[in-house]
Amino acid sequence: MMPIELVLLSCLIIAAVAVCAMKRLLSAVIIFASYGVILSVLWIMLAAPDLAITESAVGTGISGVLLFIVIKRIRVMEDEEERRRNVRRRT
Repeated sequence: MMPIELVLLSCLIIAAVAVCAMKRLLSAVIIFASYGVILSVLWIMLAAPDLAITESAVGTGISGVLLFIVIKRIRVMEDEEERRRNVRRRT
């Protein structure tokens, strides 16, 4: 096994643990996207370009975008709930 593969595998493990350890959702999504990029590079190095393309498109692209949309909706819902609480306090 080449040293660069060992470094990438180490980064992959670190990214996986970091996603689980993050308290902020946005940070976790960004690290999750980097996990997908690292995994795509590893698939290319292992001579599996079809898996690399799939990981890039689905694992990093679509999943990342969907998670960003979910985070935005969660924040909108939290803002609406905060407005409702403020209205209840005033009345």
